[in-house]
Amino acid sequence: MPDLRDLARAHLELAREDPHGRSAHLVAHDGELRQTVIALRAGASLGEHNSPPAATLQVLRGRVRVLTGDRLLGEIGEGELWVLTHERHSVAAPEDAVFLLTTVTSVGTTAHE
Repeated sequence: MPDLRDLARAHLELAREDPHGRSAHLVAHDGELRQTVIALRAGASLGEHNSPPAATLQVLRGRVRVLTGDRLLGEIGEGELWVLTHERHSVAAPEDAVFLLTTVTSVGTTAHE
């Protein structure tokens, strides 16, 4: 299993070097479940996008803002978990940040037994 602290450090370094200020790594993919480490350098963002059927965001380093349009839905800090909105939203990093995005990409299938 991957060490999230090591991934956070490595991808934050990659984000600092990336022209768009981002780096991501899929750490778990099991059926409809996906977990991705995403790093954003200060000032970078993920543009407005649709939300999957279910998603959470857990900040591993720094803090991020979740917005819908110009409206701030929340600012999430290190160690905090946020259930993402079902509205189109964006994620912005006011400071260097790394978070674990957990998504369920479809619904209506049977879970593992």
